[in-house]
Amino acid sequence: MPGMGGRMSTVIKAKISKMLDRAEDPGETLDYSYQKQLESLQNVKKGIADVVTAKKRLQMQSQKLEQSVVKLDTQARQALSQGNEELARVALERKNVAQTELQSLDQQVHELEAQQEKLTDSEQKLRTKIEAFRTKKEVIKAQYSAAEAQVRISEAATGVGEEMADIGLAMQRATDKTEQMRARADAVSELEAAGTFEDLTALGTGQDDIDRQLHQLSSQSQVDDEMARMKAELGAGGGGAAQLESGKEGAS
Repeated sequence: MPGMGGRMSTVIKAKISKMLDRAEDPGETLDYSYQKQLESLQNVKKGIADVVTAKKRLQMQSQKLEQSVVKLDTQARQALSQGNEELARVALERKNVAQTELQSLDQQVHELEAQQEKLTDSEQKLRTKIEAFRTKKEVIKAQYSAAEAQVRISEAATGVGEEMADIGLAMQRATDKTEQMRARADAVSELEAAGTFEDLTALGTGQDDIDRQLHQLSSQSQVDDEMARMKAELGAGGGGAAQLESGKEGAS
């Protein structure tokens, strides 16, 4: 199905986002950002140090060239004073080359000084920004900690936390089972009072209700037969009734 993959991807991304949101600690995130800014500041400082080192190196070369120019100028004057124009010319040519190199070095030194000034200005601005971030970071961390504590207290008090929710579900299940057991007990009592259940002693003899009714009919029939037989005997003998009457009178 073409739409199933897209929906599954959205669900997975949502689950991952929720997990990351739970795992993310704002305090740790802010501290990490602050650490990265400090590293940037250190890189700027290192850049300034490199520029200064390069400038110092050029300045040392420039000083040597300046000394060389002065020396060559002196040598040219000495050679000329001695009438050695050729040697004086060579010294002046070398002096011109040194002066050209000196001008190039001075230009490079000025460029490095301008770069150093820019880096120093950037370093100061970045330092101010980092210091402001550090202060704000600590404030946000304190506010988050306070809010987190308040949420935990509120959840514990109102029972909306995950642990309290589990406890509430367990209590609800126990309550439901208790009510179910009470209802069952009431139903059994009601059926027992209505005589729905058979007598356990009767069940022990293996007789049911029909057997008991048949047994009662049989007993009643035997009594009736015996009564009829006694009446017949009394009616046939006659004397039996008189004897019973005389016995009653003698006893009285």
